[in-house]
Amino acid sequence: MTDTAPPTPPIRRALLSVSNKQGIVEFARALAEHGVHLLSTGGTARTLRDAGLDVTLVEDHTGFPEMLDGRVKTLHPTIHGGILGVRDNPEHTAKMAEHQIEPIDLVCIDLYKFEDTIARAGVTLDDAVEQIDIGGPAMLRSAAKNFRFVTVVSDPAQYTRVLAEIAEQGGTTTATRMDLAATAYERTCAFDAAISTYLRAQQGEAFPRVLLLQGELASTLRYGENPHQPAALYRSGGFQAPDWTAQLHGKPLSYNNLLDASAAFELALALAALDEAAHAACVIKHTNPCGAALAGSPAEAFDLAIAGDPMAAYGGIAASGSVIDTAAAERLCGADRFFEVVIAPDYTDEALALLRERWKNIRLLRTNLSPEDADAEALRSVGSRPTANLDIRTIPGGFLVQAHDDTPPAPAAWTHAAGPVPDPALLRAAAVMEATVRALSSNAIAIGGPVEPRGTGFQPVGCETRGTGFQPVGCALFGGGAGQMDRVASCRLAIAKAGDRARGAVAASDAFFPFPDGPELLADAGVAMLVHPGGSKRDSETFELCDRRGITCMTTGVRRFRH
Repeated sequence: MTDTAPPTPPIRRALLSVSNKQGIVEFARALAEHGVHLLSTGGTARTLRDAGLDVTLVEDHTGFPEMLDGRVKTLHPTIHGGILGVRDNPEHTAKMAEHQIEPIDLVCIDLYKFEDTIARAGVTLDDAVEQIDIGGPAMLRSAAKNFRFVTVVSDPAQYTRVLAEIAEQGGTTTATRMDLAATAYERTCAFDAAISTYLRAQQGEAFPRVLLLQGELASTLRYGENPHQPAALYRSGGFQAPDWTAQLHGKPLSYNNLLDASAAFELALALAALDEAAHAACVIKHTNPCGAALAGSPAEAFDLAIAGDPMAAYGGIAASGSVIDTAAAERLCGADRFFEVVIAPDYTDEALALLRERWKNIRLLRTNLSPEDADAEALRSVGSRPTANLDIRTIPGGFLVQAHDDTPPAPAAWTHAAGPVPDPALLRAAAVMEATVRALSSNAIAIGGPVEPRGTGFQPVGCETRGTGFQPVGCALFGGGAGQMDRVASCRLAIAKAGDRARGAVAASDAFFPFPDGPELLADAGVAMLVHPGGSKRDSETFELCDRRGITCMTTGVRRFRH
């Protein structure tokens, strides 16, 4: 851009008004040491004066008192004229002189923590409204607009950079001022979006009328879905979510790495939430689970997940719902095993050392979530962000938006539609399969069941064992059919993957069976139980088949499509 202003206009007067006082005294003191006159408001002025700094109150500067419980204090021509005046415009400088408006060369403002307020339990509308900052955004926008002459500081993280340039050259560079201005507008945009979304939610509107995708650039990625596509990771705040930048080892992450890691960890948490006494693990390939399990330890859970489909697991993404200990790390490091990414709530020191030694480039991710956070309320703060619990997909010309499917399996609410009453072990496995089929791309079939870990594999628990009161140690996915254009093809794929393990197992479908042809294939493979949403006009034909073949059929009433 063309900039006729001096590249480093001198900073003679600064206005500081912050709610976050961290570092403000040191920042103000450094400014004062460079001869900068300090203006401030209320609490910030008291903090600076208590630290021995000479500060002019804004109300003394304007000659107009702070009023209306602090709602009006900086909304004054002396303030905004001092910020907005174009220094090399003779008409501006003449008017400023006529009205005794002195230039303000640096504005340091942070906004009230509106997002934090509305995220608190029990917050009232009145509480929220009082956190709608008016003067702060106005000053940030004014200073950002006049960035040719004014330095706008909106985050304590910027203090060091600004002070370094002032110390070196008496002011900030044009590039720095433009960058700081862009950051200020990003902050005011996010602030306004949070307010509008909150007010719409108070009116019962589930979706904001204007959808603003807000996120802070966390990192650029190795590449996108393919090597020729650049990609980046953005972090959204205001609700609990994994910290995808907590990488402990390995090559830089790619778009696919993070997409698969997200799918893997979400499934691991969903499985762990089904049984707080068990440990969950899964292996994901192209966002689809090729192995998923609950077991008595993290090591056994990985054994079961990998044994579900060892060929597909090679080069996949492994996730644990528990801390990865030494035994679990040893299982992952086994011969003929390789993973692109491992993700878990944490690792023991010895486990981390084993994984780092085994693979130079494996990406090891540590999250800030654990199974106790797996319920929907813990994974988000409703209303604090416009996209906190929404799935967003782009289409040419727009976006598709829906609420995220975080409804857990609820076997107690299922309908027993046909066949024998399921025993507890089979019903528990059915819940695991419904959680797993939710993670598969539609059309989807998941076959799995109760298992007893044996070495580094597992032995399916047959019907004859379950009837004796034996309690299986775990549950595992034996085979999945995903992403097919017809459900029969998905059944065939799942059966082929499961092989003999299908006999006595559970088959879960993400949607109803439109015809009994898929169920018949599953019956021929020996499954003992079908779980599907129900709702087909031909459900009765599937129920009759199950009664005839002695297969338990449960309907959930919840479709699990994932496109």
